[in-house]
Amino acid sequence: MKLANATLKDLPAGIRTPGYDRSRLTPGIVHIGVGNFHRAHQSWYLHRLFEMGSNLDWAIVGAGVRPPDAQMRERLAAQDYLYTLIELDPNGKSAEVVGSMVDFVPVEEGNGPLIGRMADPATRIVTLTVTEGGYYIRPDTKQFDADHPDIRHDAANPDTPRTAFGAMVAALRLRLNRGLGPFTGLSCDNLQGNGNTLRQAVVSLARMSDPAFAEWIEATCTFPNSMVDCIVPATGAKELELARQFGIDDAAPVTHENFRQWVIEDAFCAGRPDLGKAGATLAADVHDFEKMKLRLLNGGHQVIATSGEILGIKTISDTMAHPKIHGLFRKVAEEEISPHVAAVPGFTPAEYIDLIERRFANPEIVDTTRRVAFDGSSRQPGFVIPSIRDGIAAGTPTAGLALVSAIWARYCFGRREDGSMVEPNDPNWEFLTETAKKAAKMPALWLKMPGIYGDVALHEPFVTAFGAWLDQIHRDGLVAAIDTYLARGTPA
Repeated sequence: MKLANATLKDLPAGIRTPGYDRSRLTPGIVHIGVGNFHRAHQSWYLHRLFEMGSNLDWAIVGAGVRPPDAQMRERLAAQDYLYTLIELDPNGKSAEVVGSMVDFVPVEEGNGPLIGRMADPATRIVTLTVTEGGYYIRPDTKQFDADHPDIRHDAANPDTPRTAFGAMVAALRLRLNRGLGPFTGLSCDNLQGNGNTLRQAVVSLARMSDPAFAEWIEATCTFPNSMVDCIVPATGAKELELARQFGIDDAAPVTHENFRQWVIEDAFCAGRPDLGKAGATLAADVHDFEKMKLRLLNGGHQVIATSGEILGIKTISDTMAHPKIHGLFRKVAEEEISPHVAAVPGFTPAEYIDLIERRFANPEIVDTTRRVAFDGSSRQPGFVIPSIRDGIAAGTPTAGLALVSAIWARYCFGRREDGSMVEPNDPNWEFLTETAKKAAKMPALWLKMPGIYGDVALHEPFVTAFGAWLDQIHRDGLVAAIDTYLARGTPA
């Protein structure tokens, strides 16, 4: 059955469909970056609210600034912005149709339609999932990269920007000129302090062309920090077929694990939906939630994904079935990451490690090591290297994290242990591969890459451990190096 408003009543029994009248929904949120994660996470929370008959004036309008966003718009528009959400519970799969999105802004050069929609008085929140590396922030200094060509373009051409942040600045300028109030900017990306990062990007870009206007944004807009969590694989032929097995012809289905969490700083300048009713946590401070999730789950993902890729293991669940990789994850998480993570309501660090271990091992989640290892040049500085810095500052062990860095360097060498090539998997892949090949003979070069390790490269014990691990991996193989770590805790 082709998915559309008109066919909802005819879908097979057992498929949960919207229990609300979608014609009564009115938009209040513009979301930039309508990928799978957004549709399994934020969009679902709004869908649940609408199921309760609440907050019907907070429907979502999709948006984007890249060519793939236009392709997503085309697919969703053809099915009335509906899509199938398939939960991959180890005890059995289930499917529901989500209806919280009511429109999708045309994706055009200069982003005029997006600017106009964000300047609409009905828009009170702008949310984003633009990836960890999409905020034009240097990972070493955490400062705004004002020299990036996209940013220079937007500063020089504020009415026809290329970036989401330039479009936000242009829309806020229209709102100010029209006597309208500001909107809230809410990042839903995996960044610690993601709201602060979004504020920095928007305000810094505005300041490049109009300092007084930047001060207005700083004073009136809010940018709440948030922690988001749900494992959501990419959609491919298997996921499309899974939707068909449920009896639904859907061009854009989404699969997800049987877990999600959203913790949001309660700071909204123009109102908000009652997300707490749908299961989100509204808090005064989300720092400890963010740190636990980013360091242990996202950092743990990097530990196992790069290891799996080197050994030719295709999925995350299969890496957890590999006793050496599983052991590496557990030891590094318990001994070198969790000592710097505080307990939060509902979880101690040890309990959280147990939880994510079960989630990673879920065989229903066919999440590829390649997908998780993508963009290490953003994810390693975001999720792994902060734990290294904490360990160095506290004088606690970092030899396992040095091994994790050596594994990443070996992965970027570009060839697996079985001799197969690793296809480019990072926006900076050519540079990383070139550096990794040089580092095979001079390991310290890897730690001196600009914008990645920063002052970590000055800590001699870490540099020495990293070099010893990388030498052993190249000489004896990854499993031998992991065995050494599990037995000794330090390089041989």
